[in-house]
Amino acid sequence: MTANNSSVAEILIEALPYLQALDQKTVVIKFGGNAMADESLKSSFAQDIVLLKQVGVNPVIVHGGGPQIGKLLEQIGKESRFIEGMRVTDNETMDVVEMVLGGQVNKQIVSLINRHGGRAVGLTGKDGGLINARKMKLGKGDSGSHDLGQVGEVESIDPSVVQMLDDGDFIPVIAPIGVGKDGASYNINADLVAGELAVVLGAEKLLLLTNTPGVLDLEGRLITGIDTETTDRLIKQGIIHGGMLPKVKCALDAVRSGVKTSHIIDGRVRHSVLLELLTDTGVGTLIKG
Repeated sequence: MTANNSSVAEILIEALPYLQALDQKTVVIKFGGNAMADESLKSSFAQDIVLLKQVGVNPVIVHGGGPQIGKLLEQIGKESRFIEGMRVTDNETMDVVEMVLGGQVNKQIVSLINRHGGRAVGLTGKDGGLINARKMKLGKGDSGSHDLGQVGEVESIDPSVVQMLDDGDFIPVIAPIGVGKDGASYNINADLVAGELAVVLGAEKLLLLTNTPGVLDLEGRLITGIDTETTDRLIKQGIIHGGMLPKVKCALDAVRSGVKTSHIIDGRVRHSVLLELLTDTGVGTLIKG
């Protein structure tokens, strides 16, 4: 056996206990950021998902698409407005959101997974009553001090359509659009949808792909593993702050609601999903109870 063959064998053996632990388990993955913009990263992500399904894992994908929405709005001459980092979504903007998330982006991901040998099915939260939404209220009081339009949050999730696809050996690819009791569509943050879906599905793991290495300490070093109590302390100390804060809180909520572990991983690394799930070192921050 050559040295190279030996190294390959060692890598496969290293993955064995992780594959055994994940057999027939559900992993919810939020796909976004640079991983959605770079062709090489998109391809490696699709390969990761197909491999996981092939070896007995049930991956469920929730995707974003903010930059793509912004680009189309710019093309039609409509200005994007944000309040506290959230896109103000009037009726016209919501039409664009549905066109981009439920159509363009969703179908691109489905097509790429299928091209690599998977059996992906695209849907939005409106399909099969998957995501019931309510209007997000931003600010103090029952009415909120800011009106974001058709920006929503998860009211409830009916996972039956996702479970049906999993049982049929399909890979669900979900756009984070929900429907309210009045029949209106709502644009929902993809991280929040992924977190809520992971809880309802009883997922083993929640993965959030980001444009950073993961959670960093004050010296900028990656924190590879952390429990909920320590995470709370780092938030209070201001070590976890800014754009990382909502992702960490999403990950924390999922773990506290029954998901075994949450992972904030570097989506800029090729095959980051496999590296995080099937190797000892990983490529991000693992949060556990």
